[in-house]
Amino acid sequence: MNVEKLKQLETQVRIGGKGSARRKKKVIHRTNTTDDKKLQTSLKKLGLTNIPGIEEVNMIKDDGEVIHFNNPKVQASLSSNTFAVTGHAEVKKIADLLPTLLSQLSDENFSSALKKFVASSPNLRGSEGEKRSQTGGVDDDEEVPELVGNFDDASRAEIS
Repeated sequence: MNVEKLKQLETQVRIGGKGSARRKKKVIHRTNTTDDKKLQTSLKKLGLTNIPGIEEVNMIKDDGEVIHFNNPKVQASLSSNTFAVTGHAEVKKIADLLPTLLSQLSDENFSSALKKFVASSPNLRGSEGEKRSQTGGVDDDEEVPELVGNFDDASRAEIS
């Protein structure tokens, strides 16, 4: 072939039409509705049922952040131990939601959440917080005093 003809063909790049290159793979445009339908069918297989009347869901992470769902759609299956929470999620600091979280936590969860909050909050980690963490959470006032005297002698004297 002639070099001039090749250069002319290079400049006239044809997109589509007769003689153009074939597309290698088919591009599938997925929408959120198709993904949502697939999710719903897989959740139906697990036997999840809707739980009505839930206004908010809060998931507390280990780093002190809270995943907050407002008016979510909650589905559950006790037999498969599965819960599905869908809706708009926001990641917030635990300090922002602490007043509302206190009423929702049980006694066990309250103490662990409070410890995580104190550990994650830089304002509360002053000298007092460091002192408590070094002594294992016990103040000097709460320590057991030293024993004075021998109580074994006193108990022997009462017996005889």
